[in-house]
Amino acid sequence: MSSHPQTAAQHAAIDPATEMGTVRLTVSDLARSAAFYERAVGLRAEEIADGGIALRAADGPPLIELHSDGSAPPLDRHRTGLFHLAVLLPSRVELALALARLAAAEWPLDGASDHLVSEALYLSDPDGNGIEIYRDRPREDWRWSEDGVAMATLPLDLRNLLAELPPQRPHEGDLGVPAGTRIGHVHLQVADLADAEAFYSGVLGFDVVTRGYPGALFVSAGGYHHHLGLNTWHSAGAPPPEPGAVGLRSFEVTLPHDDALAAVLARVRGAGLPLETLAEGTGVRDPSGNLVVLRAG
Repeated sequence: MSSHPQTAAQHAAIDPATEMGTVRLTVSDLARSAAFYERAVGLRAEEIADGGIALRAADGPPLIELHSDGSAPPLDRHRTGLFHLAVLLPSRVELALALARLAAAEWPLDGASDHLVSEALYLSDPDGNGIEIYRDRPREDWRWSEDGVAMATLPLDLRNLLAELPPQRPHEGDLGVPAGTRIGHVHLQVADLADAEAFYSGVLGFDVVTRGYPGALFVSAGGYHHHLGLNTWHSAGAPPPEPGAVGLRSFEVTLPHDDALAAVLARVRGAGLPLETLAEGTGVRDPSGNLVVLRAG
């Protein structure tokens, strides 16, 4: 078995140390959403200069930023945009604690799955933005073939997961998600898979790792199971959301250094795609209108 994805001979690969960065959302009620992400998800909220809210783990940069517009059009899941953002926890024990946190907050799950490479809980925020909270199995347990990494969607045994809970909980109460928690991947709704592949693999340089799901494609850097999921399950041929609508504002692709960023930007320019200069990095829109922020970490 191969231990890494297969790449085409002419494929210019993105740096293998590339990771996902901050996901920015528009929400309808900032206080309501901040309370949800703190209480149900376990992130720490702090106000930022533009009046938004940054949500962090115990360390590191913001995982999610919330920006509010009470007059924003509501989320439309039949347009392109966010399918879910995925918060990656460092251990199975932390996933069990996440499940207990959701139960304590009385927040319902949309689903719970064993994906072979990972175990995942699914839910939606108060505006309907999709969220995955997951933990990875060790990379040596992932199975690779010429078709890519083996993934599936099997039921997750929640009782077995809860058996991981430590017998004693911290006296201080819920301390939230731990250091090392990060955005593991972002899953997008796109209008056309071929166009999405041409952009995310052909231009940005992510490797295609799985084609086994009908209507979906998964791409990654450095042999990860996926940094980006792309699907047309509810959005085939769909337009982007209305301007300023609730949902995805942007997400970051974080390159490890300036040279890696420069290589990606050169390919974007070579493809004739317009770039946007933003405070947080350089923006480029995918063929479905999703804003990707490219930056060096």
